[in-house]
Amino acid sequence: MQGPSAAEFESAARAVLARLPEMFARELVGVVLQVEEFATDEQLDSLGIEDPWDLTGLYEGVALTERTQWDSEGLPPVITLFRQPLLAEMEETGVGFHALVRHVVIHEAGHHFGLSDDDMHALEDSVED
Repeated sequence: MQGPSAAEFESAARAVLARLPEMFARELVGVVLQVEEFATDEQLDSLGIEDPWDLTGLYEGVALTERTQWDSEGLPPVITLFRQPLLAEMEETGVGFHALVRHVVIHEAGHHFGLSDDDMHALEDSVED
């Protein structure tokens, strides 16, 4: 399936992060952003998802609201966008590229902050194009 490249997804995702309010943006410094074609079997298994087409994005790390002093060691948190499922969702739903990337990036960043779905929607609304 053709469509935006991994580099274009990454660029769009970084643009979303750059438009976040400062209080959120500074807490995302050090969070790794990456784009992969599909989730790994291990990632899918950890979420109980069987079909790799069903996962468009993933936050892996400890939410800020759940961190202890011992969580500062080790690997940094990671937000991953999965390109092929995102392309399929764009085709199936008609949602535009930038709108879909904004939605998924903010949703995954919301997990970093321990936000509720309502809080994630409010944050997404604050980052409109």
